Amino acid sequence: MEKWPVGVFASIDAGLGVKLEVAHELGIKTVQVHTPHRETRTPEKAKAFLDQIREFGIQVSCVFLGFEGESYESIQKAAETVGFVPKATRAERLAESREISDFVKLLGVEAIGSHIGFVPHDRKSAEYSDMIDTIQELADYLEMNGQRLHLETGQEKAEDLLQFLSDVGRKNIFINFDPANLILYGMGNPIESLKKVGKYVRSIHCKDALKTEGTPGVDWGKEVPFGKGQVDADLFLKTLLEIGYEGPLTIEREIPEEPQRQKEEIEQALALIEKIKQNLLA
Repeated sequence: MEKWPVGVFASIDAGLGVKLEVAHELGIKTVQVHTPHRETRTPEKAKAFLDQIREFGIQVSCVFLGFEGESYESIQKAAETVGFVPKATRAERLAESREISDFVKLLGVEAIGSHIGFVPHDRKSAEYSDMIDTIQELADYLEMNGQRLHLETGQEKAEDLLQFLSDVGRKNIFINFDPANLILYGMGNPIESLKKVGKYVRSIHCKDALKTEGTPGVDWGKEVPFGKGQVDADLFLKTLLEIGYEGPLTIEREIPEEPQRQKEEIEQALALIEKIKQNLLA
């Protein structure tokens, strides 16, 4: 694969990323994919999906976990519902993650991404210890399937994420770096954060945002098209070059309720990224 192939976040049936047909129409050769629904995680569906992406000439770089009941309606709601933090759904979601891992193995994909949820700040708390145990168990299962876990940035500051990775202590856990999430959640400067966690970055999102006009960490910032916010697209790619990242540049723009606008904004991001690539890689 070429250095820095430009990709998009796509969907088999989850209805969040763009459809594979749209990715193909845009000339995209690499995608990250939302986890398909349980009823479609079958060997037959895996074969059909593989046949389709081969026909389109597309590679899947990462499959992202997603669970029923997760909500990003507000930062508070996300803290209560996302990932493995909620105790009421933790065991069920861990079991489903194992099922997803087995399905992803059928696809031949070695990376599984996840928002694991808001990691507790108190490292001495039982809640923190429980999260360590949960992610260790997940990482160990993925290891048996020859897979890596890519933790999505945004819900912790870079220093806290690094500490968590150290405490989990598994060699197959890395980072999917999303610069916009750090702005949306009010968790620090994306460029400085990227420099701090750079050695763990194995996948990235090209996404942009504006910081909140309310209280950072309490009120959402605003997601905007890549290159239109406060990430600084040129500096972001320059920093990726500096840390030695050579993988896909995956555009994430999830507005499936407006498919034409979604496609147009992805096209705009594609053009911008290709222009920056030409300047940096010439």
